[in-house]
Amino acid sequence: MATTNDLKNGLVLNLDGQLWSVQAFQHVKPGKGGAFVRTTLKNVLTGKVVDKTFNAGTKVDTATVDRRDMTYLYRDGADFVFMDGDTFDQISIPESTVGSAANYMLENQTAMVALHDGVPLYIELPTSVELVVQHTDPGLQGDRSTGGTKPATLETGAEIQVPLFLTTGEKVKVDTRDGRYLGRVSG
Repeated sequence: MATTNDLKNGLVLNLDGQLWSVQAFQHVKPGKGGAFVRTTLKNVLTGKVVDKTFNAGTKVDTATVDRRDMTYLYRDGADFVFMDGDTFDQISIPESTVGSAANYMLENQTAMVALHDGVPLYIELPTSVELVVQHTDPGLQGDRSTGGTKPATLETGAEIQVPLFLTTGEKVKVDTRDGRYLGRVSG
């Protein structure tokens, strides 16, 4: 148990049987009345974001979330198999838990897996990854200088928008949060 005075970003609370991650918090001391804490909480499983206010000093139930780096090994049907680098234990994580991270994961890539009582809650990838463009239509002659984009399919199967000058086989840097093209990777 902790109190609202102990809140910090990233802390996971157990409220009414659901896990909520603290995204932001602010201690408020109005001129009249008691102090309170205004928080922005994100549901760990659904991703829903809510604002919640607590009286200062209120006891809150914290959840133990074990975050550890694991290596993505392979896909097994609808599950993704990860291995803990320290214990070599393998766990299967359902596609619903992996979510959009599946668009940017390659085999043998490291990802941060958050576990609560041995149950995987979510996967966190680095903010950017480097992937090869599997297919994109060639740009038209003269299109090189304009700021237009075209669809490109990455080696993971995800489709993103890339500048017209990119060709099939080039390596690009992609933002894993929103699938934005960040630049070409040379070498």
